[in-house]
Amino acid sequence: MKPSQKWKRLASAITVGLWLLFAQQLFASNDQQKPAVPQQNGAEQYVGSDTCKTCHEDLYKKKFEHTPHFKTTLQDGHGCESCHGPGSAHVEGGGDITKIISFKTMSRKDSSARCLSCHGESHEQRHFSSSSHSNSDVGCVDCHSPHNAAEPQHLLVQAQPKLCYGCHTSAKADFARPYHHRVDEGLITCSDCHNVHGTTTIRQVRAMPSGDMICVKCHADKQGPFVYEHVPVKTEGCNSCHTPHGSNNPRYLRVSQVNLLCLQCHSFPAQGPAGPTHNQNTKYQACTMCHAAIHGSNASNVFFR
Repeated sequence: MKPSQKWKRLASAITVGLWLLFAQQLFASNDQQKPAVPQQNGAEQYVGSDTCKTCHEDLYKKKFEHTPHFKTTLQDGHGCESCHGPGSAHVEGGGDITKIISFKTMSRKDSSARCLSCHGESHEQRHFSSSSHSNSDVGCVDCHSPHNAAEPQHLLVQAQPKLCYGCHTSAKADFARPYHHRVDEGLITCSDCHNVHGTTTIRQVRAMPSGDMICVKCHADKQGPFVYEHVPVKTEGCNSCHTPHGSNNPRYLRVSQVNLLCLQCHSFPAQGPAGPTHNQNTKYQACTMCHAAIHGSNASNVFFR
């Protein structure tokens, strides 16, 4: 065998040996980092909701049993301990509150994270961490209460819209205007139009799967698609002409007269209307008398009937 081949074999053997030594030390290091306590069975730490009920029977029977969270007691669930954590130390400590997870002593960030550990992947709550509510330090337990809910279906501490009005006082004033969406009358709710847990749109407004704003869910005739689109409707949305909560003007218009609204964009002669010359500043007939299909048309590029 040539000397060069011997050296190659020797180098390969040394390399393999070094790798084996490194792996042995790595495994030994991992073993040293493991806690030097016997592993406990997680089920042994849970005492079960029946044990919780012995002290909290009123809370359990009058409140918890009638909420959606009660299903956590079924199919090998942990019930109360699904939210409050294993209760064995709490029971052994004679009800010591420091031995259990108490939402009263947690920060809003921590308590919301606890809720989102179950609800965070659902469609409604997936954007909560970046929502306006979260950024304003509003947590889940500010609006929801598993034990003392006034509205059990969604565990709300107060029913809508009273709950929302607690912070959104300007919206309350808008709904008191002469022309308003009938929220106070109970025909629609705030959450019909807004996803209170967060969206990727401004003001947490819901959007249709097509990308259109939630308005067309009720006002389907304004949705289109149209052959001739009115540009503000497609680019700025309904809010470019209407105030959605309420207005002093019919049809929730931002200004008192239709002409004044149109002239905000179509001022003569800088952006005068196409076709025959006419100065709407000197006329008093509503623009929509002729341009009736103002949201979009399949027949006229100037939105005639």
